[in-house]
Amino acid sequence: MSFLDTLKQLFSGNANALPIIDVEARFELLGRTGQGSMSKVWRARDRDSGRTVCLKILDRIKTEKFEGRFAGLKKPSEGEICKLLKHENIVQTYEYGLTTEKEPYIIMELVDGVGLSFLIETKHQQLEGKRIEFLNQLAVGLDYMHKTGYLHRDLCPRNVMVTEEDVIKIIDLGLTIPYTPAFCKPGNRTGSTMYLAPEIIRRASTDHRVDLFALGVTAYEVFTGDTPWEKGESQKVLRAIVNNPPREPRELRENVDEETAKFLVKAVDRNPGRRFQDTDEFRAALAKLPKQ
Repeated sequence: MSFLDTLKQLFSGNANALPIIDVEARFELLGRTGQGSMSKVWRARDRDSGRTVCLKILDRIKTEKFEGRFAGLKKPSEGEICKLLKHENIVQTYEYGLTTEKEPYIIMELVDGVGLSFLIETKHQQLEGKRIEFLNQLAVGLDYMHKTGYLHRDLCPRNVMVTEEDVIKIIDLGLTIPYTPAFCKPGNRTGSTMYLAPEIIRRASTDHRVDLFALGVTAYEVFTGDTPWEKGESQKVLRAIVNNPPREPRELRENVDEETAKFLVKAVDRNPGRRFQDTDEFRAALAKLPKQ
């Protein structure tokens, strides 16, 4: 259901309409935990349940604009998708609906941990000896999404949390789409620049291997501390991904062994037919690497 369809349902008197909440009345906002391009996220105490949760409120205009990219298609809302996906490696969603300001909201579990991006950027000790374990969990969560019928389309270290118990949690399903031919048609270029597969950049037809590419870029960062292509201005990065091979992993981190280097290069192959074809193949190759 599109955002506009949701609004129509809400104000048509439908008994199955989504709940409408007064944020200030229901929640005690304890502090901001993040902000995406389309949303704001708070740590909040839910006065109804008594538990501390993660409250995400989407920007109404930006959400409507994104939904508009799928004219004629019945795209589920982010809240619907989040509530449907129930897996240990995906953040748990309790409820979704609209605020009194007509902005979509999502109530999720509050993950006690840090972002994978933080661990990479700070060269954190929590990564040591656990890189393969973390990437395996991430692939397991992604596999569940694909088999349930969805593509994440914005997988990156920023959208992965690591709990204090070393459990991986995929978050932010704002760009997630149903895995159907209609939603995989050419033209929809959305996602984070460095993690966009070449077929997305070229506006070609896509499939689950765009998520495998993003998983590969994430693995590159986990093992080397840097990205396959140099960071910079968006258009320059996009051209590099399409036209240039990735940087040699061992130039980014000297102690990367040869087998891991080969694994990483294959994971971000610009030709979807030459990269890992599914998460099972990715995980099988990952399991053969030395612990690091």
